[in-house]
Amino acid sequence: MNGNEDGLALYVELPLDDSGRARLGGLGSGPVWFAEPGTASAADARALADADIALGNPRAVWVAEASRLRWLQLASVGIDGYLALDWPVLGRRLAVTNLGDVFADPVAESCLAGVLALYRGIDELTGLRTHGTWAKSAVRSRLRLLSGARVLVLGRGSIARRFAELLGPFGCPVSHFARGSGDIRTLAELDERLPGFDVVVALLPGTPGTSGLLDARRLAMLRPGAVLVNAGRGSLVDEEALVSELSSGRLGGAVLDVTAQEPLPAGHPLWTCPNVVLTQHTAGGSTDEGARVVEVFADNLIRFRSGAPLRNTVQWSRGF
Repeated sequence: MNGNEDGLALYVELPLDDSGRARLGGLGSGPVWFAEPGTASAADARALADADIALGNPRAVWVAEASRLRWLQLASVGIDGYLALDWPVLGRRLAVTNLGDVFADPVAESCLAGVLALYRGIDELTGLRTHGTWAKSAVRSRLRLLSGARVLVLGRGSIARRFAELLGPFGCPVSHFARGSGDIRTLAELDERLPGFDVVVALLPGTPGTSGLLDARRLAMLRPGAVLVNAGRGSLVDEEALVSELSSGRLGGAVLDVTAQEPLPAGHPLWTCPNVVLTQHTAGGSTDEGARVVEVFADNLIRFRSGAPLRNTVQWSRGF
């Protein structure tokens, strides 16, 4: 890959304010095309086909057909929508980078907020308020302390590490499941130790090896009253089994930032299932999200132009 040329055409498919657009326009990479996210117009497809670099998450079929494109900076950590492309061939001309640790702080904070909402009854009390119901005695007796709770984090990436840091003041013993680098490294160890945790937090990427990891059998292994958090991928969890476990009252609750179908269809049981905090894939959001994405791109653009290694290069053979 040669990134030393001037006048590189840039395609951007990202919701940005005027300052973000101005920042990109001032990077001097050449002409910039701003596509409206979600519109997928024919003009956008042509602009991507003419681009050397892209920022955002354009349609996978467009990426495959954009023969001039040499670098795609995704505006996400996940790469699920592009896994089906022929990367042994496509990867010879196209480098792809994701956002790596950009979302570590917001996702970790959202996970912690969701667990606390369930432990301290905030979610239930908010619902009672909308109905004008005063239930102090009934709710107060069921509130739990997060302090000292035993926590298992599925994953050992930047979000997982940050979440473990946030639990520090609560004195929670934290274990990690990660093949090759965790306290728990094998599925056999996971099955053996799973019943011992009060909170299980799934932060793994969506790969063939992680799909269905928390199936009906493993969900049944969770201790009564346990709370499950999923901010990794919806494919990690058997949602039908999870709804059954929650509806029976055996599990203490679930914090779900991701689901198998997004948007979650009308009438889906998770809309009405008890003790569910459904954050609608917003955990990575913050008021400066766009600015942070642009800065990651700007740093990588310097590397691209100089021929230096790019940050957060996707490893297609590993699925992340």
